[in-house]
Amino acid sequence: MKFTRTRLEGVWLIELEPRGDERGSFVRTYCEGEFAAQGLNTRWVQCNSTRTRRRGSLRGLHYQADPFPEIKLIRCTTGRVLDVVVDLRQDSPTFGKHLTIELSPELSNQLYVPGGFAHGFQCLEDECTLFYQMSEIYHPDLARGVRWNDPTLGIAWPLEVTDISDRDRKLPLLSGLSL
Repeated sequence: MKFTRTRLEGVWLIELEPRGDERGSFVRTYCEGEFAAQGLNTRWVQCNSTRTRRRGSLRGLHYQADPFPEIKLIRCTTGRVLDVVVDLRQDSPTFGKHLTIELSPELSNQLYVPGGFAHGFQCLEDECTLFYQMSEIYHPDLARGVRWNDPTLGIAWPLEVTDISDRDRKLPLLSGLSL
C-alpha cells in the first residue's frame, strides 16, 4: 500500500497494489502494521456497505458527533464515485475546506478519513458499492450532517443530482451547525 497525505490534515489517500496473474488478482486493503507505522487507526469495530443504483445519486454529507466521532476507511468496490470530505474541526486551519477524490476498483484506492470530517459521495455511473471500515459503532443520536450544496463549501459536484434522500436534502448549512 502506498500512503499519501492530502491537503487536509489527517486525511490519507491509500493506493492499493494489486498483484495479478492469468487467474486474476489479489490486493491487500488493510494491514495493521502498515497503518500503525503511519500513525493511523488500527481498530475497526464495524464494517458497512452501501449500494447505490443510479448515476448522479448523492449520499451525504454525514458525520458522527462527539463523544464518538467515526474514523472511516472507504473503498469503492463497484462502479465509480466522487468521494468528498469536509473538515468540520473548528480548531483546524482547513475548517470548512473540502477534498474530492475519485474512488473506483480500477483505481485501486481508498480514503482514510479521521473523526471531525463530514463525508459524502456522488455516483459517477450506475451501480456503485462502497465498503466502509468504521472505528466506532453507530450511535443514531449522534448522527449529523451538513448540506451537500452549501454555497460556503463550494463543492463542484460533477453531475446533476438525480437522487438524494429527504434527510440529506434538509441537512443544515455549515453556518447552522452546532459543533
